[in-house]
Amino acid sequence: MVLNYPPAGIVERNMKDSNSHAQKNLTNLLEIIRKLRSPDGCLWDRAQKREDIVKYLMGEAYELVDAIETGSVHDIKEEMGDLLFQILFLARIVEESGDFDISDVMEAVSEKMIRRHPHVFGNKKVKNIEDIKTAWDDIKKHRENGNEPSTDSFFKKIPRSLPSLLRAQKVSERASSVGFDWGSARDVFHKIEEETNELNAALKTGEGERIKGEIGDLLFSLVNLCRFVDVDAEDALRTTIEKFTGRFRYIHDRLRDQGKSLTDTKLEEMDILWNEAKDIEKMRKE
Repeated sequence: MVLNYPPAGIVERNMKDSNSHAQKNLTNLLEIIRKLRSPDGCLWDRAQKREDIVKYLMGEAYELVDAIETGSVHDIKEEMGDLLFQILFLARIVEESGDFDISDVMEAVSEKMIRRHPHVFGNKKVKNIEDIKTAWDDIKKHRENGNEPSTDSFFKKIPRSLPSLLRAQKVSERASSVGFDWGSARDVFHKIEEETNELNAALKTGEGERIKGEIGDLLFSLVNLCRFVDVDAEDALRTTIEKFTGRFRYIHDRLRDQGKSLTDTKLEEMDILWNEAKDIEKMRKE
């Protein structure tokens, strides 16, 4: 079989046309945002401040994640656009304050990506992805710390606004980077058993704050186990939530088909339907 590739000139021209189209659309979007923020723009958009954008950024980011996991290509494109708009809108607010503009943002991240990929833009040799990760971490440490980081700045790069599971995993990864860690996943599992026993003891006392603290310790240990077995804790829990809601939806729909409601159904009957949902999932995987 003969593969007919397009001439190099055509490929380069197509890439150039694509870049030109993207630059035009980016310019148009920036102009739309400038118009919205102008004196004759939108009163609501003009009233927004940096801190007001936080909830929209987080909301759009989560909607994009949901679209990637469950949505269509159209949904992903739409949510990417919504998130991009919030980033550019924030850039415009900062630009108006005179601190920097979107060009400075793009220049800074471009320089960072080039610096952190010496195996692509420089002469560094790597054999595998693990080498790349190690080099990336070394470059970050050298750039961010210079010398040994202070206690106050050690976790500075980990935002407090992250979901707790994700933040816990990043905090434990950061501590692990300087050797503060267990030796193996088995060691972490023993810690989970220890924390479970401590939680059982706390439950017997009925002390709310103590119970809360022990549950937190157990969750943090579970997050560390996720890290040791290369599982994203946030993603693992999100997957389980989707599995739970799917099975519960099956219970609801089956009961509705039978003219029953959830509140009028005994737990034993719901358990039977729950197991049916599990069996259906298993068959679909086979």
